[in-house]
Amino acid sequence: MKDRGKLYFRYGTMGSAKTALLLTNAYNFEERGIAYQCYKPVIDTREDKNVIRSRIGIERECKWIYPDTDLYESISDLHATGSIIPEWILVDEAQFLSSDQVDQLARVVDTFGCNVMCYGLRTDFKTNLFEGSRRLFEVADTIDEVKSTCSCGGKTIVNARIDSKGRIITEGEQVEIGGNDKYMAVCRRCFTNKKIERMQRDVLPGL
Repeated sequence: MKDRGKLYFRYGTMGSAKTALLLTNAYNFEERGIAYQCYKPVIDTREDKNVIRSRIGIERECKWIYPDTDLYESISDLHATGSIIPEWILVDEAQFLSSDQVDQLARVVDTFGCNVMCYGLRTDFKTNLFEGSRRLFEVADTIDEVKSTCSCGGKTIVNARIDSKGRIITEGEQVEIGGNDKYMAVCRRCFTNKKIERMQRDVLPGL
């Protein structure tokens, strides 16, 4: 009987090197001859091809996850056709998964004994949990935080959305794809202070 696998969730703010950690794991698996497969929700449109790419320049090919993708069915098909089911499945931007897709990954772990490691954000720019992240907190076997540091020295918690002048934005759709031009990872205190500054400017534009 195959060893029991685990469902992992590694979360952190934007810029905390989550994707670099995923790609480092992929490289290590290649070096050791361990079968793996990378996945990524197609909602992240920053790439023009099916790759996971880190800000430091490394990348790996991946399979797209569409809103209607049944991940359990997709991986079961490998088993049915006699193909090798990867020992490790690495999922980037896991916050964009649906609750059902997280459950499908959990079922993959329990049925086939492979390991699934999901990387993603915990909360959106309003500090609310993403659907995929919420479900991962509920069902993952192992949860780890990828820590990073705010400019003030505190621990980053919030993925603050900013405008072209670097000012905090507090209204809008939950999902808006972007990088350093649209988001800034900050600690809770800095986020609160920047929101207060924004409100003061809105009330008294001359400040």
